[in-house]
Amino acid sequence: NMEVWKRFKSDKLGMFCLIVLTFIFLVGIFSRQLAPNDPTVIDVANKYAGFSSEYPLGTDQLGRCVLSRLMYGAKTTLIISLITMIWTIGIGGILGLISGFFRGWVDEVIMRICDIMLSFPSEVMILSIVGILGIGVKNIVIATVLAKWAWYCRMIRSIVIQYTDSNYIRFAIVCGCSHYHIITKHILSVTMGEIAVLATLDMGGIILNISALSFLGLGVQAPTAEWGMMLNEAKAVITIHPELMLVPGLAILITVALFNFLGDCLQEAFNPKNATFKKEAV
Repeated sequence: NMEVWKRFKSDKLGMFCLIVLTFIFLVGIFSRQLAPNDPTVIDVANKYAGFSSEYPLGTDQLGRCVLSRLMYGAKTTLIISLITMIWTIGIGGILGLISGFFRGWVDEVIMRICDIMLSFPSEVMILSIVGILGIGVKNIVIATVLAKWAWYCRMIRSIVIQYTDSNYIRFAIVCGCSHYHIITKHILSVTMGEIAVLATLDMGGIILNISALSFLGLGVQAPTAEWGMMLNEAKAVITIHPELMLVPGLAILITVALFNFLGDCLQEAFNPKNATFKKEAV
């Protein structure tokens, strides 16, 4: 709502993170128009070229433009991470809403499944699923969603339970409103903010997972430009050309940090009492 937006807009750090992340997304989306060179063209004669007007960040071990690969990599990394987040939040959110609202045996069944899923470390589960399904972008998305949906389900369930005992929800039930109406019009409207905060805070973790799998050779495959794949290709020459790992590494670090800061700022915007408490504590 407008009150939340006013609080968020007054937060300089939050607005800075939002603007920079929007810029990174736009660079990735329009990388085909903005990139100075084709990121897949190999020119061994120009390998390890220094900074120049033609190659602003130089070239890699195959003579490919590092800046162009970085820009195309932004599109690949962020879109894969965004798709993964949408599926994870969708499955976890729907099951969490059902579990928290209806309770009873439905809640018991869903929570026991979540307990089973959460009993395994997510990284180990992701590697296991990718090992079974095989390498590739589609499989790392499936593996990440399967490994993380249970955590979102449990978190969203706890958020929903806080509101199902509210007087206005009880009044809506007494008035004969349908379950669908109560969930979509009353519960979702007050929980979407907290769900958005959870998604923003975890977006950085998903970017790290996607990049790590590509770095291990299990995700995006050459010659597609992706930040984790760029790290994978540069590791062989890290001792003589460390800058080839520094560029994608900084891109991942900055993007993850921006999402984490943005999540903190959103949390304060949706829950101004947290911000007041922090100021009083300081």
